Parts: sequence; structure tokens; C-alpha cells
Amino acid sequence: MNLRRLLLTPYHFAWALFSALFYDFPASKIVVVGITGTKGKSSVAEMLHAVLSAAGHKTALAGTIRFAIGADSKPNLYKMTLPGRGFIQRFLARAVREGATHAIVELTSESALQYRHQFLSLNALIFTNLQKEHVEAHGSFEKYFAAKYELGKELVASPKRPRAIVANTDDARGKNFLSLPVEERVPFSLADLDNLQVSEKGVAFAYRGTLFEVPQPGRFSAMNALAAIKAAEFLDVPLATCARALGALVRIPGRAERIEAGQSFAVVVDYAHTPDSLRALYGAFPNRRKICVLGNTGGGRDRWKRPEMGRIAEEACAEVILTNEDPYDENPERIVHDIMAGMRRPHSIIMDRRTAIHAALEKARSGDAVLITGKGTDPYIMGPAGTKMPWSDGEVVREELEKLLAKS
Repeated sequence: MNLRRLLLTPYHFAWALFSALFYDFPASKIVVVGITGTKGKSSVAEMLHAVLSAAGHKTALAGTIRFAIGADSKPNLYKMTLPGRGFIQRFLARAVREGATHAIVELTSESALQYRHQFLSLNALIFTNLQKEHVEAHGSFEKYFAAKYELGKELVASPKRPRAIVANTDDARGKNFLSLPVEERVPFSLADLDNLQVSEKGVAFAYRGTLFEVPQPGRFSAMNALAAIKAAEFLDVPLATCARALGALVRIPGRAERIEAGQSFAVVVDYAHTPDSLRALYGAFPNRRKICVLGNTGGGRDRWKRPEMGRIAEEACAEVILTNEDPYDENPERIVHDIMAGMRRPHSIIMDRRTAIHAALEKARSGDAVLITGKGTDPYIMGPAGTKMPWSDGEVVREELEKLLAKS
């Protein structure tokens, strides 16, 4: 732990403690499900929210994409999954006041280091997976895992009964989470699914005799759906209700999100901020010629992954357009140069992200797929000295598609 973080530790803990006290420990008055993991958190959160809502529960959701209480929903504009300074206690207090019975909270390793997970009185914790990410910020992969595991310890400390850990056993760290001393240990694995069928339009499978058709592409969507189903089972939601809710969940903003404006090719916006998630997204469109817009999430961090993501994009995509994403205080051209280090042939470099997206759409032919990754629903492009420019990949894609279609 560096000196700055050490000095800030009592500050963060004080915020967690006093905000819980001020709002009279609202988490004790509502069913709380935490979700953690490197990837899949937001999709699982949205899926579980849909399932619990379909079961008749007024459900609150605090996550990377949005903050919602029942039908009232606002986008998360904080550029962080779980804001600090008492945000989550204030949010849960409002949820309780407005009659919510369940809350879903995305939890990150950074939120654990800043004690934002404290006093959440978890009923359940879902662990999706652990990938190499945030290594530079934490100091090592083991320290990154240790921060995630603190979230499991918060589940153990919860006064609620019964408590459940829902963990992915296809991930090597799943067994660590399943060793937590709680009443119910709920493993999940792709092997739990029968007759899994995967296409770019969605996934279909049978689970315990119930047929599921989920309109989200890729095997990763099947795993995300299974995590939500397992948690819902613990919360006594019938499988038929789960199937109905997941079948109706056509759009998860910024997560393999199809943008339709009448064009003859597919356009997809996705967060995809790790090599594995990038590979999984590209693999969800195996039969299309792919034109890929690629940056790299976050200047000044995780430099190791840049050439790897370049290599993956070059192997999967017919054309790659490298562009700016969130450089912060780092030179964005240096970031692009690092990505190019993993690539063997020349690719387009268009540093203005809107222009890059327009160029990709212009290159697309009927039947192609334009895949735009890295930002998802991120509301800003982050620049030097804390500057930020309002941004939405989804909105920009729609605007640029309309321009192109107006010309045709």
C-alpha cells in the first residue's frame, strides 16, 4: 500500500461509517446482492434487475451503467462504478424510503480499497471472474485479487441469514470465493447448461428443464445469464419467471449493444476493456467481415495489455481503426503506438473518435460488422489535468449512421 493510500484509509473508512450511521444503516432494511468480477458485472446486474422486477419486487440498481429505483432510472455519469463520500448509503436509504425491497450493487476492487463496501449487509455476493486488470493500480495481480476478496469478507461479516456466495467455477479463483464460511455456496459453470446454442443474435440453453432464450450474443452472455439465474434461485424466484424476464431483455446499454438505423450491416458498441473481453466480443460475430474501432481504456494504467489488444484485433478484424479513448495525462498518440506494437501490418490511425467511427461505418459493406469497443456507456472522454469531454459512443454512432444513410 503506497503512502498516499495509507494516509487516506481513515478518511475513506470514516465516510463509510458515518454515512451508514447518518442514514441509519439502510442496507439492513433491504435485500442486498453484490456483484464483483473483472468483466460481466454490469450485464449480470441488468439481468438480475430484470428478473427481480419481473418477480414483482421493486428493485434498486447501483452500477456502472445506471442508478435505478424501480422504473426511475438515471445514467451513471460519475465515471466510476461505485461513487464515494457516502453515495451508496444515501442511495440505499432513498431506495428503502421509496419502497424497494431488493438492491443490486456492483462492487469493484477500488471500492473495496476505499471501504465503500462496508456496512452493506449483503445477502449474497456474485463473483463472475478474475482477469488480469488494474495490476499497476494495485501493485500486482495477487493484490488485485486480495482487494476483490475483501468483498467476500464483507459477505461473511453480514448479519443477514442465510447468506450466499454465487461463484464461477470455470474461473480459477471461483474456489476461493466458494470457501467463504456462509450458509449457501452456489457454484455455476458453463457445464450446468444443456444444449447451449450461440449466435450473434443471442444464446439459447436449457437449465434444470427450463428453456432460456436470451437475446444477447456470445458464450459470455450465457454465463452472465446463469449467474443471474443462480442468484435469483437463492432469492426464491421461479425459473419460469427468470426465463420470461431474460427473454425480454433485448438491450443492455454499451454491452454488445446493437445500434439499428436501417443499415445493411451490424453495428455494435461494447465496453470490452480487457484482452479476454475483446476476444469474446469478436468471437460472437464469427461469420462476418469485421471492421473494428479500437482504443485502450485509461491512459497511465495497464500498459501491458495494449499490444495484446492490438494483436487480438488484427487477428480477428479485416480492418482496424485505432483511435483516442481516455488518455488522461498520457499522450494519446503514445497509447496508439503501444497498441501498434502488437500488430504486424499497417492500420488506420484516426485520433478523433467521431471521425474514426464515421470512417468505420463508411467502410462497411452489406453483411459486415462494425465493432466499436472500449467506452460502452462511459459518459466522457477523459483528458489531461482532469479535463473531460461529454461523450456517448451510442449517440455518436446513431448520428453518423443517419448522415451516411441520408447520402445513400
